[in-house]
Amino acid sequence: MKKILVANRGEIALRVMKTAKKMGIKTVAVYSVADRQSPHVKFADEAVCIGEAPSNQSYLLGDKIIEVCKELGVDGIHPGYGFLSENSKFAELAEQNGITFIGPKSHAIEVMGDKLAAKDTVKAYDIPMVPGLDHAITDIDEAKKVAKEVGFPILIKASAGGGGKGMRVVEKEEDFESQMQRAISEATSAFGDGSVFIEKFVASPRHIEIQVLADTHGNVVYLFERECSVQRRHQKVVEEAPSAVLTPEIRQAMGEAAVKVAKSCDYVGAGTVEFLLDENKNFYFLEMNTRLQVEHPVTELITGIDLVEMQIRVARGEVLPIKQEDLKITGHALELRVYAEDPLNDFLPSVGNLETYILPTGEGIRVDNGFEQGMDVPIYYDPMLSKLITYGKDRNEAIELMLKAIQDYKIDGVSTTLPFGTFVFEHEAFVSGDFDTNFVKKYYSADIIKENQAKEAEVAALVALRQYLEDQKVLRVPTKL
Repeated sequence: MKKILVANRGEIALRVMKTAKKMGIKTVAVYSVADRQSPHVKFADEAVCIGEAPSNQSYLLGDKIIEVCKELGVDGIHPGYGFLSENSKFAELAEQNGITFIGPKSHAIEVMGDKLAAKDTVKAYDIPMVPGLDHAITDIDEAKKVAKEVGFPILIKASAGGGGKGMRVVEKEEDFESQMQRAISEATSAFGDGSVFIEKFVASPRHIEIQVLADTHGNVVYLFERECSVQRRHQKVVEEAPSAVLTPEIRQAMGEAAVKVAKSCDYVGAGTVEFLLDENKNFYFLEMNTRLQVEHPVTELITGIDLVEMQIRVARGEVLPIKQEDLKITGHALELRVYAEDPLNDFLPSVGNLETYILPTGEGIRVDNGFEQGMDVPIYYDPMLSKLITYGKDRNEAIELMLKAIQDYKIDGVSTTLPFGTFVFEHEAFVSGDFDTNFVKKYYSADIIKENQAKEAEVAALVALRQYLEDQKVLRVPTKL
């Protein structure tokens, strides 16, 4: 594999290209008109504009991307995450045109992309699952009957989707019909498929995922867990590895379950198996993500494994160079997704110009970044600017490093989730490890950040005043003319 096209943008495109370059592989960037000046475009060996700013006129044009590959003699496509990364037809199209898709085969993408099909596939492997409906449904009366059998509270989830879309928690029976209608409507709008399924709502779960790697020779290993319980609107914001609550026994049981899930669909490459962990440390299979995850850097830091390199090696047909017994956890890593969002205004996207954009540096600090000072943050895409990652010998050191890195990350021109990050990493519940997916709902309010900012401004003003008064004491001798 001598040339790879990265069918993505921003920080993930740049991150993939850096590994490819390290491996001596040439890279091709594709970009929209809005991303003409992006770092990933400048970094690539070749770059091709594929359309206008909206993603359905650029990054989602699978046929056009394949044409670019053929014109430039590309051997492989790395899809990153989002866009076409979990599109089985795109993976198939690449293979039909003699281009290696750096990811799983289309069958695995298809099966695991449908949450109900995924549950059906892993059923024979004796993997624990949350009680609920085992088929998709749009009939409200039938769904209500099932919900009563499962027992409230229940969770309505879009069968075809993710990212919190088409998802509704229903606490009591009288709210069921209206919430069901909303979930169906949202799922239809987001995925073109209104079918949903119903499962028991686990009230205080932790969201734990297991990273797996599989080659084409039947070898599958798990690279331990990532804790992803700090979420807003069912989307992850803070991730860490390892989890503060897993015992070695539970870690092994979850890892082995994840390997079984991968084997159930003949998985190839890097994938993530997601679980819910309840307050009694029982775990339940949730879904499988058939791609590289946003939070993959924390796994890389605690294992010393470059996951993108492994994806490329597997795609070339190589045998995995690691066995399960070779893998061990060293140190602790944290990740904060730095979004251009306003945590003081319900995390709404914040677009504008990056007037100041200075990244933190130092030992134990990694920034997977896709922007530069002076760039505009476009409204057309996910508002993530970068991922801020810290690594320490233990959890406390990683937290202290993270707080310092947030302080040193200078951004003016847009609002970001950096102040929210400070709130999380200083919070007693997070520091103690005693938290779940309700962390934001339980503890966060914009007023707390406003209060902290007011205190910081007051301290800064007092420091400035003190300096001014000190300066006034200095004897100034007039200069003779």
